[in-house]
Amino acid sequence: MNYHVPVLLHESVEGLNIVPNGTYVDATFGGGGHSSLILKKISKGTLFGFDQDEDAKRNIPDNSQFVFVHHNFRYIKRFLRFYNVSQVDGILADLGVSSHHFDTPERGFSFRFNAALDMRMDCTTQLTARDVVNTYEKHALTTIFREYGELSQAHAIASAIVQERTVAEIVTTEDLKRVCKRFCNPKTESKILSQLFQALRIEVNKEMDVLQDFLQAGLDVLKPGGRFVIITYHSLEDRMVKNFFKTGNIQGQVNKDFFGNSESPFEIISKKIIVPSADELQQNNRARSAKLRIAQKI
Repeated sequence: MNYHVPVLLHESVEGLNIVPNGTYVDATFGGGGHSSLILKKISKGTLFGFDQDEDAKRNIPDNSQFVFVHHNFRYIKRFLRFYNVSQVDGILADLGVSSHHFDTPERGFSFRFNAALDMRMDCTTQLTARDVVNTYEKHALTTIFREYGELSQAHAIASAIVQERTVAEIVTTEDLKRVCKRFCNPKTESKILSQLFQALRIEVNKEMDVLQDFLQAGLDVLKPGGRFVIITYHSLEDRMVKNFFKTGNIQGQVNKDFFGNSESPFEIISKKIIVPSADELQQNNRARSAKLRIAQKI
């Protein structure tokens, strides 16, 4: 089984507009699919691959031009400085959860398996999904489910969880599914559980805070003319990336110069969102929600 099938592989790597002696960052190394293609295109350059997951180490290529950084990509600026790199020619990030995580039952990312509620990308951190569902107050759970999962029944599901845990701790994915079963029917079950598990995963890994830090750090380390290439999978992160590329801030607040002209640190390269082709979707159904955006630093 592959660790992960890279999504929008050629479109995203082409978006970097690679120069052979450039310095690049694959911020989400994972199975190394994107990195492998980037390395084929740089003859004298350097590629830094970031990944906080211990399992990703098994995919490190035997290539002197590749540097693996075993840390969260929110610290891209700090660790590039550690390697005496102040600016790079391009940054690529695939924000999707790898197939490896979904297909490894004990990681607790998927409702397809009965496993401990974990969902940590970095297994050295403390907070797990089990902690969230058993210790967060009802209003906090409601907010997480509404904002991160876009669940219309967020309050009702949060109330059911709080009620259930007074009887017994919610320990496994099956425990959680049992609590939520009343809010599903055969047609909606998969969608509702996907939204619920997504919300918990985002909270456990603080994904929105991480993305915000990463975007700002990426802007700081990109050279003028450097490319920022990001693949998103849900509306929250896509909106943040879209706003940042358009205005230089995640709120999408347009800043104007003295003459009233809009200011942004980027030129948008992908005027329209790039999505997987029909052929790619046939080969990899998990790419169905992927959206690729490309911007160039001015």
